[in-house]
Amino acid sequence: MIVKAAIPLIGEYGAAVTTSKIAQAAGIGEATIFRVFADKEELLDACMAEAIRPDHAVRELSSIALDQPLADRLCEAAEALQAHLARMGAVAGSLHASGHRRRDGATGESARGMGREESMASIRGAVAELLEPDKEALRLPAEQIAAVFLGLLFAQPRVDDEPTIAVRELVDVFLNGALATSAEPS
Repeated sequence: MIVKAAIPLIGEYGAAVTTSKIAQAAGIGEATIFRVFADKEELLDACMAEAIRPDHAVRELSSIALDQPLADRLCEAAEALQAHLARMGAVAGSLHASGHRRRDGATGESARGMGREESMASIRGAVAELLEPDKEALRLPAEQIAAVFLGLLFAQPRVDDEPTIAVRELVDVFLNGALATSAEPS
């Protein structure tokens, strides 16, 4: 509850957010924060760990209806994953810009709940599940297609933190290729 209340405030104030503001947002007394966390730095580390956890994104992906067309499923997935990246970026960017650095003991898998590879594997697995209804039409196994989709989604160019290509266009290029239907490759 404390971490969930603190994350939006960290996005707004960075490490300068006060424990008083966090307590108010959580509807608790400020002393309660220090019964749960040793100090504000530990709370900020916990907020970063929560922001990068893939659980929320995986739940969003798992809630996408499998009976809709593949393009629609992938558009919903892309939007959910872009929101996940935006949440992570807002917290990490605000903390970094305000000078917060994780303590030496708060690195690695224990601080984040799981390692990067495990996190990506859970997201890739959830995207592969979205591909399963169409697995007979896929050129590669669903896990490989999911990895390619994530690579395309996460590597797309951005201007002012916004993707330069709309989600629907990205999914169309992913599913149908880069060439217009009447174009002939040279």
